[in-house]
Amino acid sequence: MLDERIRAKTEAVFPTSMVQSPLTDSEFLKGLLDRISEGVFVIDRERRFMYCNEASFRLTGYKLEEIAGLSCQAQEVCPISHLGHRACPEHCHLAGCIQDGVTREMTALLRHKEGRQIPVAISIQPIRASDGSIIGAVEFVRDDSARSEERRKSAAMERLALIDSLTRLPNRRLLETYLHGAMHTLRVTGAAFGVLMMDLDNLKYINDAFGHVEGDNALRRTAKTLGAAFRPTDTVGRWGGDEFVAIVANVDNATLNSLAERCVARVAQDSFYGDCDQAISLSISLGGTIARPRDSVKTLIKRADDLSYESKANGRNRATVR
Repeated sequence: MLDERIRAKTEAVFPTSMVQSPLTDSEFLKGLLDRISEGVFVIDRERRFMYCNEASFRLTGYKLEEIAGLSCQAQEVCPISHLGHRACPEHCHLAGCIQDGVTREMTALLRHKEGRQIPVAISIQPIRASDGSIIGAVEFVRDDSARSEERRKSAAMERLALIDSLTRLPNRRLLETYLHGAMHTLRVTGAAFGVLMMDLDNLKYINDAFGHVEGDNALRRTAKTLGAAFRPTDTVGRWGGDEFVAIVANVDNATLNSLAERCVARVAQDSFYGDCDQAISLSISLGGTIARPRDSVKTLIKRADDLSYESKANGRNRATVR
């Protein structure tokens, strides 16, 4: 019965004069399709599976006899649906292709019979009869696991390029991107924002007296404390060395000063014991300022940096905001 369906489809696609050719013999075509590495599904207008090759079995775990004649609208037997997403009937790409005759290409997660997810690349093309009418669709499915892993690694590398490896905060490159965006928004909408430049005091002394491991621990603890001191709308990151920068959204001088004082106080409370069982005290010198429309990122950071040095000159462990 299944061979008759395949032969009927073949005769509908190829002109009658070609039916006797080996290229239109169903067994011959089946042999060819079973040799290719891509999964192939043939579906009729009612979205019933008419054929799938050996590669599709390796991808999905479904044999031809398990799905032949079944509709892909039956979620429990659909080997090409997305795991956890009911693709039929609302978002069925097969139905769309059969309806409008437009080829679909996409990447997706295929659901294997055993439940695991497989990244795949999919191409869906209409099958037309000799009169041009659409009588079904063919879906080519390629295992995309290797490329998916490459994309995952690439995305991870991109994230690493924007995140400081020691503190796990945004790094200078990402902070500069945010600053340029905030400056643009300020000029267009007038949305005020402030910048806090914060230097961890005496990092050189900590490194010399307790070792670089404790110096790194001091930076990590400071980063964690500062990260918890700000509002969800603010961004704090490591500028480099012993410097941290916070971009504070929608503030005036009073609010910025309050946040600055809170940062200084919280870091000062976060002393810790190193391997030598001696307390290591932490503090920051902070400079803060509100961005002005004529500022550039460079002039804004320099003004905040100058104010942080003013805090250092006045005894450290303090904030200067203006």
